[in-house]
Amino acid sequence: MAAKTTQTPQAPKEPGPPGGESVRVDSWIWSVRLVKTRSAGAAACKGGHVKVNGTSAKPAYALRVGDEVRLRQPGHQERVVVVKRLLRKRVSAPVAVEAYVDNSPPPPPREVVAPVGIRDRGTGRPTKRDRRELERLRGIFGQGPGEDTAPDEH
Repeated sequence: MAAKTTQTPQAPKEPGPPGGESVRVDSWIWSVRLVKTRSAGAAACKGGHVKVNGTSAKPAYALRVGDEVRLRQPGHQERVVVVKRLLRKRVSAPVAVEAYVDNSPPPPPREVVAPVGIRDRGTGRPTKRDRRELERLRGIFGQGPGEDTAPDEH
């Protein structure tokens, strides 16, 4: 007579790997919704916009719990997150937020961001005279090497 083996009930699997493993950085930033698509995550890595623990990361970089990920997003905004949980599959937004600690700096206040000069449609490129008038309005003077103040008026 053959011996019976008893099977213990297993807990439901989480979408991440078991402890001690790693996940590709492009897949992780996609799964926690920092980028819209996985290919966008890979492109960000290839373009040098993703840094893990201060060094540029290729898309296949092995990400582990506790790593700091810096992602420079369009608009010059930088996201700084610390990995709390590894995920391989994309999850809902509330679950994704629990997978990292967000240490991103707050966005700059709207007053600090200088508005871009708006030109009428069809006027073409600004001339040298237009550029100088714009600089005069903004209070920017020709600050080359060694020039740190406005030109002296005699």
